[in-house]
Amino acid sequence: MATTTILLREDIENLGGRGEIVKVKAGYARNFLLPRGIATLATKGNVKQIETEREALLKKAATEQSTAEAQADQMRNISLTFERKAGEGGTLFGSVTTMDIADALQAKGYEIDRRKIVLKDTIKETGDYTVNLKLHREVTLELPVTVTAEGGAAETGAKKSTKAETAKTEKTDTSDSEEKVVENSVETTDDEAES
Repeated sequence: MATTTILLREDIENLGGRGEIVKVKAGYARNFLLPRGIATLATKGNVKQIETEREALLKKAATEQSTAEAQADQMRNISLTFERKAGEGGTLFGSVTTMDIADALQAKGYEIDRRKIVLKDTIKETGDYTVNLKLHREVTLELPVTVTAEGGAAETGAKKSTKAETAKTEKTDTSDSEEKVVENSVETTDDEAES
């Protein structure tokens, strides 16, 4: 496999950070990284240009990291609460996504790109969750998120199901005792017939 040495202009997950010189497969560089301007070829001819560009990128990365740390300090006390329609057992009619979280943060005055919100799966049940905000490659903030049922619908649904189960159990108990009474009367009749 042919490899190519490149200088990264942006942070790329599982590859490297801005300003790093890395080796990648030639096809990945040629078809994805270079056309999008995410990387520059690191050849012997442009070593000087790469070194100056690398220094500039490292300074920019350091500035962005300090900005991200300051933003994380401001956001430490923030928590989000979402109220959604929910069915029995707290299952939501829909879900809470990274877009919803980004919109809620924007309403509080924080402009966070939804791609920086790390959420393994969308939230589909009521409860308390922790969502990670990746403000920078080295700065991650844990954001508490609470999802509640709209108007307490989930609790009402749970109570209804409990009442229905209780009524069903009572019916079953009653029908069992009626069957036993019927069986006893039949036995008595048989005994009377023998005498």
